[in-house]
Amino acid sequence: MIAVIATGGKQYLVKPGESIKIEKIKGAKGETVVFDKVLLVAEEDGSKIEIGTPHVKTTVSAEILEQGRAEKVEVVHYRAKVRYKKRSGHRQPFTRIKIQKIG
Repeated sequence: MIAVIATGGKQYLVKPGESIKIEKIKGAKGETVVFDKVLLVAEEDGSKIEIGTPHVKTTVSAEILEQGRAEKVEVVHYRAKVRYKKRSGHRQPFTRIKIQKIG
């Protein structure tokens, strides 16, 4: 069984047992989270598909594996001929989850 969930302004295709990296959500390592914004639920072979308008009345539960920050992205601002140069960096926070059950 597969599902499409919406969290953090993005949509993710998930299967039970799969681990994915999503935008940061509240919770500590080992806690269980429930996603109720499920957009689609289907069998893997495509025999049974349920599409929400806008959401399906089912939930997806997952366990938090890790709260972390991604690799640093360098940001450089530069203007030619005016001696202006500025550097900064950004590390995006993320949450790694493992899908336990759909429905």
